Amino acid sequence: MAFLEIANLQKDFGAVRVVKDFNLAVEPGEFVSFLGPSGCGKTTVLRMVAGFEEPTDGTISIGGRDVTRLRPNQRNIGMVFQAYALFPNMTVAQNIAFGLRVARTPKADSDARVAEMLALIKLPDYGDRYPYQLSGGQQQRVALARALAPRPKLLLLDEPLSALDAKVRVSLREEIRQIQRNLGITTIFVTHDQEEALSMSDRIVVMYGGRAEQVGAPFDIYNKPSTRFVASFVGTLNILRGTVTDPARGVVDVDGNAIQTGGELSRFAKGAPISLALRPEAAALDNGPAPMARGKIMDVSFLGSVIRIRVNLGQNTISFDRFNSPGSPPPAPGEPCGIAFAAKDILVLDD
Repeated sequence: MAFLEIANLQKDFGAVRVVKDFNLAVEPGEFVSFLGPSGCGKTTVLRMVAGFEEPTDGTISIGGRDVTRLRPNQRNIGMVFQAYALFPNMTVAQNIAFGLRVARTPKADSDARVAEMLALIKLPDYGDRYPYQLSGGQQQRVALARALAPRPKLLLLDEPLSALDAKVRVSLREEIRQIQRNLGITTIFVTHDQEEALSMSDRIVVMYGGRAEQVGAPFDIYNKPSTRFVASFVGTLNILRGTVTDPARGVVDVDGNAIQTGGELSRFAKGAPISLALRPEAAALDNGPAPMARGKIMDVSFLGSVIRIRVNLGQNTISFDRFNSPGSPPPAPGEPCGIAFAAKDILVLDD
């Protein structure tokens, strides 16, 4: 039985429906990310799970208990916000102990739990400091410890890393994932950053327009997108527009290049316009006799460990990266070139 069950969830703000028939089952100890652009409804769903918003329709169950109409303090959840929301007049230890104090935990037990949390977030000697004496990453760790101190059954994270610089974000997301695994706590993580979602999650819910477009493991979300939106939103994608020339054999003309797709295209008529998608890592330069496509180098950008190359096919462009090699200089703009990729790596998009 799933630990968190969301069934037919909907939310209206006036005449606008911002969450539409949302369904999800989360297993105990699972780390699930809600990923999508601003305004897609991901934070609204999280706030309904937390109890800060009341659903217009649908149900939410935690641990087999219907909590749809319960107040936040009746749900046994911990929540970490985008803003750290630490009390500036309290020390780190007092901030962490806040939930324990509200629950009237005996002082000896509270002190022991605070010490345990400080060790967990790797700030054992910071209990007497105030929030203004901490870096942004340290403050967010304290906010995480405060949420975990009362031993919640469910942890909700609302874009907790978005206010941090890139290097701190990478370090802290690894720490959050490790803490979550050590504690085995069921976690929902809201983010618009696809790299965070792909690197941290057991499963990802990609949201768009108030709906769950696709739910799956990071590998499947990236490699087997089920909708055009998921394909374009998750990762970098080359979109190639062409015309079906042989539906039975799955051949498409793209700027005079006969592109072989991974299967037949019986749902398309001969001559029908079609859109293909190709991940940059699936393409490479190939100046042999029979590459999949031929074009001309548009520009080359040196990025240190990788070199980014853009190739013009005519009306379409393919971008891809190759590793920098001191013994192999990059091609020059204007050079003709071939592009190699496998038919199985071509994704057919329904317009």
